Amino acid sequence: MQIKNLRWWVITLIALATVINYIDRQTLSVLWPFMGKEIYPNKSAAELKEIYGIISIVFLFSYAFGQALFGKIFDWIGTRLGFVLSIGVWSIATALHAFAQGILTFSLFRSILGISEAGNWPGAAKANAEWFPTKERALAQGIFNSGAAIGGIISIPLVAYLAIFFSWKAIFVIVGLTGLLWLIPWVILVKAPPKDHPWITAEEREYILTGQKNQVASSDNDYAPTTRQLLSHKQSWGVIIATAAIDPIWWLFIVWIPTYLVEVYNMDVKGLAIYGWVPYVGAMFGAWFGGLLAQNRLKAGWTVNKTRKLVISLGCLIMLPSLLMLANPGGPVSAVLIMATILFGFQTSIGNVQTLPSDFLGEKSVGSLAGYAGMAAKLAAGALIYSVPWFTADGNYTVVFVIGAGLAVLAMASIWLLCPKIEPLKSKHS
Repeated sequence: MQIKNLRWWVITLIALATVINYIDRQTLSVLWPFMGKEIYPNKSAAELKEIYGIISIVFLFSYAFGQALFGKIFDWIGTRLGFVLSIGVWSIATALHAFAQGILTFSLFRSILGISEAGNWPGAAKANAEWFPTKERALAQGIFNSGAAIGGIISIPLVAYLAIFFSWKAIFVIVGLTGLLWLIPWVILVKAPPKDHPWITAEEREYILTGQKNQVASSDNDYAPTTRQLLSHKQSWGVIIATAAIDPIWWLFIVWIPTYLVEVYNMDVKGLAIYGWVPYVGAMFGAWFGGLLAQNRLKAGWTVNKTRKLVISLGCLIMLPSLLMLANPGGPVSAVLIMATILFGFQTSIGNVQTLPSDFLGEKSVGSLAGYAGMAAKLAAGALIYSVPWFTADGNYTVVFVIGAGLAVLAMASIWLLCPKIEPLKSKHS
């Protein structure tokens, strides 16, 4: 049996895993403004926000550790088994939330969830490097990233709707089982990398492998740096700093959109279902736009260096004024539309930022650089998320959004200053 365009089926499955990933992680953020009162009936709204912030920090720091860990795991056991391990554990961890009784047990289960969910990103970067020629990688990454946006679009109204019929404990079990079902088509379809896959057509195999060889034709194709060698390249630090600067902007909204809307606009669960998904529509279109724009420019003859810098910079320049506008957005409709613009800009940039490890390194090391960048990003995001309850103690989020604007500038600057030319790295001793 042979399957045409198998690479697109693979990236679609990974995008679906990302949808599930975001539903799993967003379930707590949607339910917390309401379930928190049930678990801690004597706590004030400010105290509940602080507890949720602590639980979120545990998740993010665990996620940071998981990014570096799973970067190595995917390079060690491969894409197929790496995803089985990652999504299998995170699905079980999600279901275990039903048995949480307070901050300690929630933190434990969020920690397991964070470590295992982190595998999705270095795994996707590695799968992208394996399954796609250079000119299609930004589009493939955009499709993958759109899974995060679609997960955001689906999760808020879905969880809010489920809350009408089920207890919060039952909801965690339901969403946890979904990930285990995903494993069935993944194990069946993704039997091996394209070079050895029995179902890939000869034409597609040749197209993928030739497109990858063209990228490294003039480079050290076997360069597989040690961790010390990897971090000795300023380009590696450009990727790490850019990811660490831009990623907290996404997490700011992922973690705090429901709480922000409840606190600033006094929304109930039905209000969240109506408004809360809108920002993620912008994210979905941004993921597609960033990928398609990069593919269009590469096909037009632009270099990878010029293309990546253009698209990353464009996304940052979209975010910059929008974040400043959100300091005084007006009503809820304008607020969620501005958020949608910010997340459009974010996703325009991030797909190309996340493609950089595969632009610089071969498949033996791409997971490691993606993992280190992801770890730095989650540590930075954790610091921002942890500070939100203090910055917003009076209900004013202006300081947080100004910080976000500064991060957008830092992300753009790190690419231009530390990555003078985006091309495969060579050994410094060759």
